[in-house]
Amino acid sequence: MGRLSCLSLQARLADGQPLVGIKAVASFFLSRIDSLLDGKLAEALQGQTAIALAKTAYGRYLARFHGEEFAALRAAGARPQYLLWASTGTKNPAYSDVLYVASLIGAETVNTVPDATLAAFRDHGEAAATLAQDMEQAPALLAQVEAAGINLAQVGDELQRDGLRQFEVAFADLLKLTA
Repeated sequence: MGRLSCLSLQARLADGQPLVGIKAVASFFLSRIDSLLDGKLAEALQGQTAIALAKTAYGRYLARFHGEEFAALRAAGARPQYLLWASTGTKNPAYSDVLYVASLIGAETVNTVPDATLAAFRDHGEAAATLAQDMEQAPALLAQVEAAGINLAQVGDELQRDGLRQFEVAFADLLKLTA
């Protein structure tokens, strides 16, 4: 995560080009993870994998973009590549309708909240910096998921392929409307 953006920014800096004003995000589609995995996990682990992955990603984000690796780029005016939480509408009615919003509020992140989830959060959500809370517990939970026979890298590949297919279909449908 972020390696390509750092290399691109380093190349711009080396070419004498400005870094100010460049913005980028890395998108994470969350509820799809739990929807795919919950049927394969013990009840005690259900509904937690996506948030654990997001918290792990955020920890890596902080280390990279607030550490030594990005310091020279930041000094030259570069902005970190923010994390974007997508698919944050809760699909499982057994979970809180604001689960993926309430659990992932943090600095330098974006949440593309669906309208119904935003309305629910306005009604009964609590705006508080929650993303960095309990981050140290995420690796243990992910280890339990993998111990249950889930290969998270394969899950990520599967979800990425599925997501790309969905975007391709949506784009083709959009092109039909403009033809």
